[in-house]
Amino acid sequence: MRILSVSDQVEPMIYEPGGDKCFPGIDLILSCGDLPAEYLTYLVTVFNVPLFYIRGNHDGIYDVKPPQGCVDLHGRIIVYKGVRIMGLEGSHWYNGGQHQYTEKQMARVILKTKFKIWWHKGIDIVVSHAPPRHVHDGKDICHKGFKCFRGLIKRYSPHYFLHGHMHSSFKNQKERETKVNKTDVINTFGYHVFDYIK
Repeated sequence: MRILSVSDQVEPMIYEPGGDKCFPGIDLILSCGDLPAEYLTYLVTVFNVPLFYIRGNHDGIYDVKPPQGCVDLHGRIIVYKGVRIMGLEGSHWYNGGQHQYTEKQMARVILKTKFKIWWHKGIDIVVSHAPPRHVHDGKDICHKGFKCFRGLIKRYSPHYFLHGHMHSSFKNQKERETKVNKTDVINTFGYHVFDYIK
């Protein structure tokens, strides 16, 4: 399965007529947050494949203007073509805005998914906005990663943990990726394309 993951920055190469032709064979789109609703609506329309998203800390507009034809993944597990995908929205709490969580609050969100994970016999991909603690994260409170994400990785060993939130320039695609135990943690800033082989 070929997956296009996006976050944080609208990519001109994609967001123009014929942009989808640069990415042949896409089967699924995953959004890691902080993108305009109309951009996600455009992507799901031109690629004509499912798009699952979580909200970033700047996606409050989704409450009144959600992306059309897309599915909010937060706190859920959706199985698509046999791949179990889980979503966790938002960032670390820093000023009390929307979609911000303390460590304890995010840990409770994960705890509420425990039965769902058991029911689906695990998870294959986690889609989040914030990174795990000490993996691609920043030192300031806004960009601090969640410790409970490390616990989720340790306990369930998803194949991929996708996140956004961290604006970075990459000389090559490998710089996006960090292996944590058996899980590939990937910063999807802008866009990233990868093949999921189960």
